[in-house]
Amino acid sequence: MTNKKLTWQQLVLIASLIFGMFFGAGNLIFPVQLGQLAGGNWLPATLGFLVTGTVVPFLAMLAVSVTHSRSVYDVAKPVGHWFGLAFLVAIHLTIGPFFGTPRTAATAFSMGVAPFLAPKDQGLGMLLFSGAFFGLAYYLTVKQSGLMKWVGKYLNPLFLALLLVVLLLALVMPMGSTHQAVSATYQAHAGFQGILDVYNTMDGIALLALAVSVVYAVKALGFRDAQVSQVLAKAGLLSIVAEAGLYAALVLLGVTSLGQFKAAANGGDAFAQIVAHYAGNFGTALTGVVVTLAVFTTAMGLFVSFAQDMHLVFPKVSYLWFLRVIAFGSFVTANAGLTNIVAWSVPVLMFLYPISLVLIMLSLTAKYFNYAPVVYRSVVGFVALPALLDALASSPFMSGRLAQQVVNTYHQLIPFSALGFGWLVPAAVGTFVGLGVYSFAQITQKSSVAVKVDESF
Repeated sequence: MTNKKLTWQQLVLIASLIFGMFFGAGNLIFPVQLGQLAGGNWLPATLGFLVTGTVVPFLAMLAVSVTHSRSVYDVAKPVGHWFGLAFLVAIHLTIGPFFGTPRTAATAFSMGVAPFLAPKDQGLGMLLFSGAFFGLAYYLTVKQSGLMKWVGKYLNPLFLALLLVVLLLALVMPMGSTHQAVSATYQAHAGFQGILDVYNTMDGIALLALAVSVVYAVKALGFRDAQVSQVLAKAGLLSIVAEAGLYAALVLLGVTSLGQFKAAANGGDAFAQIVAHYAGNFGTALTGVVVTLAVFTTAMGLFVSFAQDMHLVFPKVSYLWFLRVIAFGSFVTANAGLTNIVAWSVPVLMFLYPISLVLIMLSLTAKYFNYAPVVYRSVVGFVALPALLDALASSPFMSGRLAQQVVNTYHQLIPFSALGFGWLVPAAVGTFVGLGVYSFAQITQKSSVAVKVDESF
């Protein structure tokens, strides 16, 4: 059987699917906010943002492909069965009904619907909007075969066209220069701060889950298993190049907007102000359409991924039933309010991201140590504690005296921990220890075999 040739149309379609699955509201508003806060230091901040905003999702997708993983569970399974199961559930609850999918509807409502409602009607409005939003997402994802059609072919081009209008207006009629005031957070180590800012988009952990849906879509086009990684590499590269260009444009949009506005409380407000500046009252409606399209494509991808992965590890529960779980759970959580969702997601992401990053790198290099569990366990074991302390440092519990003492001690002892990267050195140590134990075991095994051969003679 010969390999199927990848056409340009198929390449663009798959790249569009990848793009649409992880480009949501956070990817739209956080670069704008970064631009306003980084000001004149926008370049190093943008470069940091692109590292985790484009390269990490691309590597996550390749990690799923090269390991032939059917779910997030397979990526984490070498650490241990129960760890793989717990990691899968934690990832999907985070990007699913706890934070990710509720944030899609909450963001769309706050930017596109709330401005047209009186304060007393906000609660009922959110209830009705989120019900319709998640109800439609459920309807369109009941059949997995409909995913490519709706996301890749229709919704993405419409979203990109609307966003392009805003960016072109900003290019032709800029609101200011790029020489703007720099906020305190970006005065020093702007690049590191840019890396951390991407955590809020959830892209790195989301692509570990969403990549499975992309693999299914590629296979549905008739490509053999041996071709999937190559097809994903090409389509993924095209997608992240487009993503990087869009991120840079949005950052510059935020920077130049300081010529007209003060830095907004969040990226959503900033983006709404910018669009209103160029399009007046119509801009508010346009913002709502753009954001709703962006987050809706992400919600669809998260729905399918959640149901697929959970059904794989809990086969007695149907795919359809898990779709209902995420639809209803997201609806309930979304009505808790966007502020609460974002506030509680930060410490969870500070814990999950380092573990996800090391699992991605282990998956990409696993063939060199034969997927040895000891290497996986050593690296993850060394990373888990500093990741937990990073989460504690960014959580509401930091108001406690004991928590502050623990975190202060951690920042004094571990390099880069005050910057939010305390897990880097432990990850290196864990890699050294794990590879050392693995190499020693290999040498011991070979020596034992040699002795048995000699004894047989």
